[in-house]
Amino acid sequence: MKKLSAILFLSFAMLNILPQTTQAQCKRFTKKKCLSKLPPYTYNGQLNSAILSQGDVADLKLTFYPEQKYRVFVCADEGLGNIEFKLINEDGNVIYDNENTDYLPYWDFSTNEAIELTLRIIIPPAPSDALTVKDGCVSILVGFKDKDK
Repeated sequence: MKKLSAILFLSFAMLNILPQTTQAQCKRFTKKKCLSKLPPYTYNGQLNSAILSQGDVADLKLTFYPEQKYRVFVCADEGLGNIEFKLINEDGNVIYDNENTDYLPYWDFSTNEAIELTLRIIIPPAPSDALTVKDGCVSILVGFKDKDK
């Protein structure tokens, strides 16, 4: 009985540690590979990252305010292929799709009013003959600078 309790305890402990470990890996990935690509925009300090797999789709709500220029930058593990991202307004209209700009990983824009947009990340599916599905870190960074600059 003690052996079973020890196994259950260790299994539970590993389930709690794994998400923290993957978050730490994404944080390191972001610092090493992504932050240096945001300038001349200033990083807003909010890290949105996740481990995604081929074929995944993920949405993130973002709010933007007037009088600033923004850069939305999607930084992903190269093994995931060409990551598509779209910015969609509250009416469901796509206002930007990087598929139309050869999968450029960022979009620079400004707005005249406060808006909430959904950032949709689309990871290409694995090839039909693939034996495994790849996964990797995907980080979303938002940078800003004053509209006058």
